[in-house]
Amino acid sequence: MRPDHYATAEVARSPEEYRRNATLLFVSTLTIMSGATISASLPGIAARFAEVESVALLSRLVLTLPAVFIALFSPAAGFLVDRFGRKPLLLASLALFSVAGASGLVLDTLPGLLAGRAVLGIAVGGIMTATTALVGDFFQGPARDRYMGLQQAFVGIGGTIFLTGGGFLAEIHWRGPFLIYTAAILLLPAALAFLPEPQRVRRAGVVAGEERLGGRKMALLGLLFLAAAVNMIAFYMIPTQLPFFLERLGFTAPSLAGAAIGAGQLVGVASALAFAPFRRRLGIMGVFGLGFASAGLSFLLLSMVESYAGVLLAMAVSGICMGTIMPNFAAAAMLLAPPALRGRVSGLLVSSIFAGQFLSPIVSQPLIGRFGYGGAYGLVGAVVLAIGLVAFAARPARSGDG
Repeated sequence: MRPDHYATAEVARSPEEYRRNATLLFVSTLTIMSGATISASLPGIAARFAEVESVALLSRLVLTLPAVFIALFSPAAGFLVDRFGRKPLLLASLALFSVAGASGLVLDTLPGLLAGRAVLGIAVGGIMTATTALVGDFFQGPARDRYMGLQQAFVGIGGTIFLTGGGFLAEIHWRGPFLIYTAAILLLPAALAFLPEPQRVRRAGVVAGEERLGGRKMALLGLLFLAAAVNMIAFYMIPTQLPFFLERLGFTAPSLAGAAIGAGQLVGVASALAFAPFRRRLGIMGVFGLGFASAGLSFLLLSMVESYAGVLLAMAVSGICMGTIMPNFAAAAMLLAPPALRGRVSGLLVSSIFAGQFLSPIVSQPLIGRFGYGGAYGLVGAVVLAIGLVAFAARPARSGDG
């Protein structure tokens, strides 16, 4: 018999659950692409601090530094939400997100910007870990798949609005996109009022080892975390490198970079809404195959483009990956995680995702230096496409959970 604080309904059954679900969805819009909100500002930041040594790398780290602090803090956040509850950390993280994110409006040194971005990373780690654990608490089975697809759709909507809006604000001033982070403060009252804290009570007569991870599950989770990191190393070559690639192609307006990345997010919304049917038809490995293959194809297209229309097409294809693969990582992790360890497993997944984000410019910059933008996108695209084909080949003949 399941503990009564784990919802089994496939849809919200009351106004309270509708408000709870909607609040979680809106909070989710702040997370995965939060660092990329200032993507279109990177050339402006590089120009503002042109006298700083290694500004080409450091300006990109303004975008990706939050990721390393998310990666470092998320495992601790997972312990905290399992030990002390989901809601306290979530509320504190929302407040910190708003303050740290908007710090770029006033800080006027590159070290200062980097420090603000580091604190932003701590906040995002808390938000993502708490929300992933809450989804694991509130939903099960097909209902969880449907909700995670809807959650990723909201992430894509947020990415479309924030990235496109960031592009236009960057044309006014490179500080403009930092204003977007203040939106988090508006969600604090809703989170306080509408998100219940799940009861964390142990059942009587728990079977020995039921709430621990066995060797097989630990191995599967390790492979899952590695795949999440590799996916983000590749995917984050878009927000970190695309603005500079577009400049090389002759498209210098910051809004064009924001619009191109936003186009991928828009396709990601449609793909995320189809996640549950994809998951049911293809299984976990099939969805991973679809995600990695579409990412590889989009990068191969980028390696050959000569027009802005070609860039938009490549970004649209990349949206298929973003819309399907991210909820698949979360759904697979929650499938493997015992209830008592959901926070810690969530934290390690978030850590893996953002470790990949941080490593992305460190891996891609030398490739670009040696092969150029087109060559680097082509090489990474071929590797990711190969991973997708391997995932398809590993898919069980009957795809239920595999």
